[in-house]
Amino acid sequence: MTTLPPRDGLAPDFLLELFRDPLDPGYADAAARRAEHGPRPPWRRRGAFALRMVTLMVIGFLLAVAYKQAVKAEPETTRAHAGLVNEVKTAQAATDDLQAQNDHLRRQVTDAQAAALGSDAAELRRLRQEESATGLAAVVGPGAVVHLTDAPTPIDPTTGKASDQPVNRVLDVDLQGMANALWASGAEAIAINGQRLTTLSTIRTAGTAILVDFRPVTSPYDVSAIGGPGMLTAFNHTPTAAAMRQLVTAYGLGFSTRSDGHLQLPGAPGPELRFAKPEAPR
Repeated sequence: MTTLPPRDGLAPDFLLELFRDPLDPGYADAAARRAEHGPRPPWRRRGAFALRMVTLMVIGFLLAVAYKQAVKAEPETTRAHAGLVNEVKTAQAATDDLQAQNDHLRRQVTDAQAAALGSDAAELRRLRQEESATGLAAVVGPGAVVHLTDAPTPIDPTTGKASDQPVNRVLDVDLQGMANALWASGAEAIAINGQRLTTLSTIRTAGTAILVDFRPVTSPYDVSAIGGPGMLTAFNHTPTAAAMRQLVTAYGLGFSTRSDGHLQLPGAPGPELRFAKPEAPR
């Protein structure tokens, strides 16, 4: 293959060279060797063919073994996953039963308080107000609901099925921000997916789950708040709401608000006393 000399100090015209000598130099070298030494002997051609066949058989055998092992391990993985799901559901059912027992005992305590106070209606009313303010008593009233959802699962454009890419999710800090903004907007009571918030409540992440007072909550999230008629308007003008709308645009999260004229929020579990103790009888 000859190379044209540079023209006017410029690089050679490779496109022109391609049309002038379209054959790769390797073909010419192979033809020259064949002309000098003659064609390869038949036994070499048969040996190369046999080697290729052996290689293909080994690769096929390895693929078959790998497939068999994967199929064999799949039922074990499925059973392990099903076992974990059953354990979670069993634990959740046990927690719900304990919560129902707690509510029943609380009603008994409320009845005992009313019986002990007797005719002192003012004291009983003050006690109920304090329980409502601290989140220990169920409350009813008008308010608003903030609805949050994780982003939809990405779709693989090639297969049209759900992609394995991670999903943009609502975080614990998002729920914390919603609750704080509602308190600042005039909320008197707040619950997240039915979990009432108190002054001791925690909203945190454990792995990929969000825990509200150690109870897991999942998407969609409803942050329900009881408050005055201007609470929702005030909340929609907070920096927290504006930042959430930006997250909706950037990451595809779901965010909406609505008013509700009749919200029912449950009471929170009674807090564990850390310092107070009953007074010793005299």
